[in-house]
Amino acid sequence: MSEKFLCVMAGFDEKSEQTLTKLQNTLYDHGFVGNQTKDIPLHITLGMFDVSQENEIYELVKRVSKNNPSFDITFNHIGIFGGSNVLFIAPDNNRELLCLKENFGDSYDWTPHITMLIDKPEQIYQSIPILSNYFHKFEGRVNKLYLYEFWPTRFILSETLVME
Repeated sequence: MSEKFLCVMAGFDEKSEQTLTKLQNTLYDHGFVGNQTKDIPLHITLGMFDVSQENEIYELVKRVSKNNPSFDITFNHIGIFGGSNVLFIAPDNNRELLCLKENFGDSYDWTPHITMLIDKPEQIYQSIPILSNYFHKFEGRVNKLYLYEFWPTRFILSETLVME
């Protein structure tokens, strides 16, 4: 994959987005800045593709959004990835999330997550107790798909999943 790439992401209902944003803003309020992309909706990455596939992926996002209902999800835990550079909130996996992911690539060895902070391990370690103090299990809803191109960030498409 080249430096530029396409990214398909699952987005959330307004209440979930607000709750997640409030949690991330709590980290910012405590002086954590990080290197995460800040000008896009909080999301779960479903797949990354070469920019040469833009038309195909654009049509795929449209088709998947018309054939998949929105669904509830439980945000139940926080975690860090190996290397300790990423702090995230993770939902419980469910059948609907895995089926949605499978439209954009294999879900084997995939960890659905919402990035809260990307930084050096020292900063991640210091941020964990803060996020832990404010994070409590909550119910949300996946109801959107986004398509973006990265570097630089370019919004391409937002589609709403079928409402049940």
